[in-house]
Amino acid sequence: MSQAVAKEIPQEQGEGGSRRSSWGLLVTAGVGGTLVALYAVATPFVTPALRKVCLPFVPATAAQIQNVLKMLENRSGSLVDIGSGDGRIVIAAAKKGFQAVGYELNPWLVWYSRYRAWRDGVHQNTKFHISDLWKVSFSHYTNVVVFGVPQMMPQLEKKLEDELECNARIIACRFPFPCWIPDHTTGEGIDTVWAYDLKRSKGCETKILEITPETES
Repeated sequence: MSQAVAKEIPQEQGEGGSRRSSWGLLVTAGVGGTLVALYAVATPFVTPALRKVCLPFVPATAAQIQNVLKMLENRSGSLVDIGSGDGRIVIAAAKKGFQAVGYELNPWLVWYSRYRAWRDGVHQNTKFHISDLWKVSFSHYTNVVVFGVPQMMPQLEKKLEDELECNARIIACRFPFPCWIPDHTTGEGIDTVWAYDLKRSKGCETKILEITPETES
């Protein structure tokens, strides 16, 4: 074997090793990027399940939406949907003339809700916030819609009773509040909706009578 051929063999081996190293780096980078992307997508869905009270996303049915709107007939003022999901209730209420706001912990659902509101032409009458419901005050809302789970209803009942004014109406979907007695009920099964007028649940009418001065006879 000549010296020229002997010199070419190590050079070719070096080039092959360099190519394999480059491919290895590309594969590593691709796998790493995929894992990061999966983490970014999955985290907003997994994180709520790790919280003290899990509030899973279950889309409202068409019947539930209609039942909620029925409970909002002859009502006015601001509206908030606690756990607004993909924004169906907020958008439906906005189409009926409400200034509607949704609070949702999952950022992907909030961004999708904003897109849907823009697509349906009601983005000027809607707002969607990425927020934990326990860190928000609902004191300035007169209509409250709740898609909750049984574990959270007792604590939420107390929170709303402390924060809302007497003219507020709370509409619970799927699960009723444990202590309040509903003023109105409609629907069947999972589409059942309960409406609570806080002036009765909070005893506001009794308080008003108590502070009314007696007239002189």
